Amino acid sequence: MKKIVVLDGFTLNPGDLTWKNLKALGQCTVYDRTEPKDVLSRAKDAEIVLTNKTLLFSDVIKQLPKLKYIGVLATGYNVVDIEAARDRDIPVTNIPAYSTRSVAQMVFAHLLNLAQHVGHHAQTVRSGRWTSNPDFCYWDMPLIELAGMTMGIIGLGRIGQATAKLALTFEMKVIAYDVVAPSSMPEGCQFVNLEDVFRTSDVVSLHCPLTPQTKNIVNKQRLAIMKKTAFLINTSRGPLVDEQALAQALNNQSIAGAGLDVLSSEPPEKDNPLIKARNCFITPHIAWASCAARQRLLSVVVDNVAAFLTGKPQNVINEVKATG
Repeated sequence: MKKIVVLDGFTLNPGDLTWKNLKALGQCTVYDRTEPKDVLSRAKDAEIVLTNKTLLFSDVIKQLPKLKYIGVLATGYNVVDIEAARDRDIPVTNIPAYSTRSVAQMVFAHLLNLAQHVGHHAQTVRSGRWTSNPDFCYWDMPLIELAGMTMGIIGLGRIGQATAKLALTFEMKVIAYDVVAPSSMPEGCQFVNLEDVFRTSDVVSLHCPLTPQTKNIVNKQRLAIMKKTAFLINTSRGPLVDEQALAQALNNQSIAGAGLDVLSSEPPEKDNPLIKARNCFITPHIAWASCAARQRLLSVVVDNVAAFLTGKPQNVINEVKATG
């Protein structure tokens, strides 16, 4: 049987899912986490290695002579040296499209929090304020209705389009930008240039991959042309945002608020300026992590390994000659 090693399975499956279908495919060992110093000792005899965030760069791959397949437990695959794997005819696979609905849902979890301040007002009730209030209701900040507002979406892949459809359901106007204009767009969504997204949107939501062109796509200059009442939502990649510039824009009230599920470094440094920025709400990279999304991810992981074992690997991100 093929030896399978999962280097960091905890975030995918902290205990509410099962590895049994993967274990049925070979001699499988699952580690919750693997420190860099332990990668070689744990993977040295494995033919199949699965990783989420544990790095598999060239120096490691060269020292794993039995390695035949690398599976990334995510959509993004920058944790693996793709060229080094290709040089060894090792296919690298990823998990596309498993979290589309969950991430789009998180966009609106952040947006509705910014618009309705549900958490804040719930806490004031818990602290006893409502029971002693002279009126039947109160609110501390303006409550914002989304209908009629403009959402600007940067990146019109699967998640961007799913977010656009939700925005349209809320009766928002939707404008969008992508480096490559899509062949089709949700009905009611207007394609515009990048500067217009920042200038005219009430909400800017990021859904583009991290590339040299998109790094710091949200910068001081673009924040400066946003409406003072506008919100920024990022559920994509942390380095899309110049964090110092965003913190300054929030603290100076140049924009109204931000909802972020990702940061440039994860876990973040304690001095990350956004952690204490005004009206900035940060969740710990959990948009992908609904139970339903993780179950889909794990199912595709098993399917990817099974396909490799039959000599017909799927979801390969580096073209190689290798088969199972």
